[in-house]
Amino acid sequence: MDRRLKMNKPVIIVGAGISGIYTASLLSAKGIKCKVIESRDRIGGRILTEEAAGAKFDLGPTWFWPQHEPRITALVKKLGLKTFTQHTAGDLLFEQYADHPAQHHTLPAHAVERSERIEGGIYSLIESIAETLPVETIKLKTQVTAIKMNAHHEMTVNVLNDDGEDRTLEASSVVLALPPRLTKRISFEPELQELSDLPTWMAGQAKMIAVYDRPFWREKNLSGQAMSWTGPLQEIHDASPIKGPGALFGFFSLTAKQRREMGEEKVKKLALEQLIRLYGSEAEQPVAILYKDWSADADTATVEDALPLTDFPQYHPLEITGEWQDNLVFAGTETSSDSGGHLEGAIRSAERAVRIILERN
Repeated sequence: MDRRLKMNKPVIIVGAGISGIYTASLLSAKGIKCKVIESRDRIGGRILTEEAAGAKFDLGPTWFWPQHEPRITALVKKLGLKTFTQHTAGDLLFEQYADHPAQHHTLPAHAVERSERIEGGIYSLIESIAETLPVETIKLKTQVTAIKMNAHHEMTVNVLNDDGEDRTLEASSVVLALPPRLTKRISFEPELQELSDLPTWMAGQAKMIAVYDRPFWREKNLSGQAMSWTGPLQEIHDASPIKGPGALFGFFSLTAKQRREMGEEKVKKLALEQLIRLYGSEAEQPVAILYKDWSADADTATVEDALPLTDFPQYHPLEITGEWQDNLVFAGTETSSDSGGHLEGAIRSAERAVRIILERN
């Protein structure tokens, strides 16, 4: 295919999570036309920030580690976003039995690595990246149904919008910036061999945030951190913003199947009872409870993702061979061998995808 003709067609990016949005931003900065296609009615992917009690809380990723994650640290600084250090001062609670008081553990200084949160939630990062894009770069509520390539290596992307309208878009290249397992829902012509079965990070999990008028546990010299063998929350952290209300968030030991069978209201009730056990009667009356079960999100999880992970997956770049080699590239945190599963890995994967596209062009 003639290089000049190819460059007149946009790079189609499938997925408007942080990998997809940042890929588009980097390519646009190089003068390369892009189109981001997103099936949700919002950008951000697994980054989800919701408001309660006048503050914003993250139901997806919450923090990053500046001492280990230089890419996101530099990007946050470049975009002028304000950060604050995650609260960890005070005792950690360890709950071994539901009918026994939790143990208090005073951790040694610097036992917990410093992590940073973004004021206004992680979604502020997504919004700031999106603001760097030309108008109408992102198309929401649009499903990619097929990606086709003819004998001349000319590519088309079939999409279906929320009105039921089918459209065909021409593309110079396609970036699959979504969990690898979700690409199995797209038809490829010719067939794309060996689609990866890499687990989607956190897709089988749910997250609950209990919001209070103040972080009252700090008055008892508690950090808000807790670990539990009894559940339903296995791991709890302080989710309070830098000012305003207090909040505790937790990840569940309950499997996706157990949560589905119980129903959301019972799951939240059991979690609140656990917070009362751990933090006392002041935990009885949250001003709000936020809940997101990612395993029930069809734009995130597949049936396979409902199975609990027994170990941290070995994430790595997905190399494409054969007929698609020069026209298709994967991005997404699952495709980063460095910090895969984290925001840092998502950003690194976008940078890698852009390098590959620039080398091809």
